[in-house]
Amino acid sequence: MSDPAAAGFDGKEFAGRLTLAPGVYRMLAADGGVLYVGKASSLRKRVASYFTRSPREPRLRVMIAQIARIEITVTRSEGEALLLENQLIKSLKPRYNILLRDDKSYPYIHLTTADESPRIRFHRGPRSQPGRYFGPYPGVSAVRDTLSLIHRLFGLRSCEDSVFKNRTRPCLQYQIKRCSGPCVGMIDADDYALSVRRAALLLDGRSEDLVSELMSEMDRAAIALEFEQAARLRDMVAAVRKVQSRQVVDGEHAELDVLACVVDGGRACVLLLSFRDGRNLGSRSFFPKLNGADDAAEVLGAFLTQYYLDQAPPKEIVLSHAVPDQTLIETVLSEQAGRKVELKLQVRTDRARLLQLARQNAELALKSEIASAASQRARLDALQALLDLPEPPQRIECFDISHTQGEATVASCVVFDADGPVRSQYRRFNINDITPGDDYAAMHQALSRRFKRAVEEGVLPDLLLIDGGRGQLDQALAVLAELDVQGLAVIGVAKGEERRAGHEALIFPDGRSLRPGADSPGLQLIQQVRDEAHRFAITGHRGRRAKARDRSRLEDIDGIGAKRRAALLRHFGGLSGLKRASSEDIARVEGINDALAQRIYAALHGLEPAASDVTTE
Repeated sequence: MSDPAAAGFDGKEFAGRLTLAPGVYRMLAADGGVLYVGKASSLRKRVASYFTRSPREPRLRVMIAQIARIEITVTRSEGEALLLENQLIKSLKPRYNILLRDDKSYPYIHLTTADESPRIRFHRGPRSQPGRYFGPYPGVSAVRDTLSLIHRLFGLRSCEDSVFKNRTRPCLQYQIKRCSGPCVGMIDADDYALSVRRAALLLDGRSEDLVSELMSEMDRAAIALEFEQAARLRDMVAAVRKVQSRQVVDGEHAELDVLACVVDGGRACVLLLSFRDGRNLGSRSFFPKLNGADDAAEVLGAFLTQYYLDQAPPKEIVLSHAVPDQTLIETVLSEQAGRKVELKLQVRTDRARLLQLARQNAELALKSEIASAASQRARLDALQALLDLPEPPQRIECFDISHTQGEATVASCVVFDADGPVRSQYRRFNINDITPGDDYAAMHQALSRRFKRAVEEGVLPDLLLIDGGRGQLDQALAVLAELDVQGLAVIGVAKGEERRAGHEALIFPDGRSLRPGADSPGLQLIQQVRDEAHRFAITGHRGRRAKARDRSRLEDIDGIGAKRRAALLRHFGGLSGLKRASSEDIARVEGINDALAQRIYAALHGLEPAASDVTTE
């Protein structure tokens, strides 16, 4: 049934007025919500196709009935339209597009370039810091295995800059031959730079170039009778050759991904197998949000653009299905990568075997996901029965408070839906202007801030869980009454005897108390949500507490102003480096005399300065 506001929209007439140029169209409902984002080589022809014939897919018929208006953006090319479509899908999250759901960013290896002795490390998150990024890797284990190899072969440092700048002797990593000790001059700058360059060759997949270079240097060392150096280079060649022997793709130094998509029961799994320099880096399963779609080719096409337009694609991508706009996607990915990227369907020998392996793993992963979803639904049904709710809750929010004797109080709010945690909607609240240690006031402040915004945005939970007893529950009820929020189920979750799991008491607004027991599936779901809120709160509290303590200890020292504080932090590479310094080391900083250095050391270590040390300058 069509929306009354959409009934007046004449799609055929609107499409007839559009340009034939390429671009992106956005279909909107009467309430302004984005229904669908699509691209077109010709906007007029593509938009008209929705209204000239009845679509076969039920989800498209339902979507078209809700259209109140359509907005367009003309682009210079179809490739530019593909890029813009991908950006809009990720930012707007339209109701009927296939969405790649992934709460975690992808792991990389980061090699810094700004330092004289570059550092190599695991990285997850925005690639905003200077340096080279290698990846993405499909999983953390692949990154750790690669880093272990790099440390063993080339001895690159992994320590923080603040640690590196303040070492006076080699650390344990040097003793176990996983670092060459650049911090204390155990390797000269030129040799370390050479190690960095060779590590980059290996990470770039140029292992043959690396082996040729090592063998040439080994021969030169042997001719010069430098047998220890030649033996060391021989061992490095053997280690690289051992890595090459693990190649599984036709004995090649292949750089490819294998993608298999399986759709069943309204859910989909896209399984990614990654190979770089012929080595299997592992696999990763993705479960896109289908929004009614049921075609594996369409799902795989959506995955290709949403995943690879943000990540550097390999030279070769093997696909389980032919995807729409395959030639266009191939062209755009090649332009983005600055080299040719091939999408392949008909493959033989090893690649066919790998594609079959990916299909089998995708089927197994999807079955496991469906079973997990069924278990989650069963627990939601049990929770509905336990709390006597009219229907299973589709959105659960839980609040918790964390502090240390009233210091650095932080409140957390976690969100669960029918599929589990929705981490992108988690929130923390720094609590201020209350009596330290007043959990009731902290809960009242956090709930007020959350629900004032919730009322404005219209996003309210079906079930609100409060970690605490009757007092915390009363604060929640008071906030909801103040804001005139009605229709929410509110439950307090009080800890059991001796804080044992499974003995929690559920406290209802009318005063009733219920102890379902450890075997209750409904209580198990409540425990999962409550434990996640506790974890999220205590992580935020610890971070805020550490930051406040570190800042206040330095700022509260008489004689330390902004300039001296900046000089100290710059000299020691941060507060952690300053804490490790002796008072004699601190006194070497320009503008710091012996007396002030002793006061700084005492303040940072919780010591009382000697009487002779407290005289002012």
